[in-house]
Amino acid sequence: MAVYTKLEHEEVREFLEQYNINNFKDHKGITEGVENTNYLIKTTEQDYILTIYEKRVNENDLPFFIKLLSNLSENKFPSPKPIGNKNNEKINKIKKKNAALMTFLNGKSKNKITSEDCFEIGKITAQLHEITRKFNINRKNNLSIENWNNIFEKTIKQKIDLDESIIKKTKNYLNFLKDKWPKDLPQGIIHADLFPDNIFFINNKVSGIIDFYFACNDFFAYEIAICINSICFDNNSTFNMTKAKNLIDGYSSIRTLSEDEKKYLPILSMGAAMRFFVTRLYDFYHTDNKADVKIKDPFEYFKKIEFHSTIKNFNEYFI
Repeated sequence: MAVYTKLEHEEVREFLEQYNINNFKDHKGITEGVENTNYLIKTTEQDYILTIYEKRVNENDLPFFIKLLSNLSENKFPSPKPIGNKNNEKINKIKKKNAALMTFLNGKSKNKITSEDCFEIGKITAQLHEITRKFNINRKNNLSIENWNNIFEKTIKQKIDLDESIIKKTKNYLNFLKDKWPKDLPQGIIHADLFPDNIFFINNKVSGIIDFYFACNDFFAYEIAICINSICFDNNSTFNMTKAKNLIDGYSSIRTLSEDEKKYLPILSMGAAMRFFVTRLYDFYHTDNKADVKIKDPFEYFKKIEFHSTIKNFNEYFI
């Protein structure tokens, strides 16, 4: 989440007139994340989230996102529910940009994820996969292994001040991943961005998952790899085996990992680290400095790539 599009009180009030929503009080920008503009909308009755879709979100993908969130809500999964306006339209316009109003989820994200939290995150991730594998909607992963090299090449062509040894290592890692990447694993719709700021808790239990705007069809084990990178390292670089074991145990309590998924998890984890390294590196040099957005450190993920490159099999994560 971020704030690229600035809104005045009157602009929000006029937007809400399209809905059966009364007693608008206030709005506040949410600066976490990098993809879309998000506001907390407060009324006297309840709160909402207003998402404004910025230029990196393909307009043609919006029906997929809205359908996915609507289906998840129908299946009682704790995620935001799109709100229809008076004409039951769930994608609308504000400042000539596409926008959607969502229900507000109770709970708060945690700055520090505990080992016990990892078990709960594993469970909710498997529950998500068990639900979405039944959905007959599709979206290609536009930030998959097929795209990482192009993103990296586009970034370094800008004559950025990046150490030549990192450029060389990254190219070698990209070639290694291309050669070793699995071709056929269990798959369905994944969240693809399960980071602590997208996971809400109440009383140490996961109360909701937000920000599904990277959701796509991909390997379920790739989602686990993303989680290993996002929640199983302490101080951003030290791998925590207990957290990783609890994540896997929580996931396995709902859905059993196949032997092939276990076999390829080190490669998938290395690839997940690469995905966030190259996209964060691109954002580091290209994010509008006028936007109210927190820029994230890409080199945290380069260290994780190097760590995963030393892991040869699934069990090494727990020894």
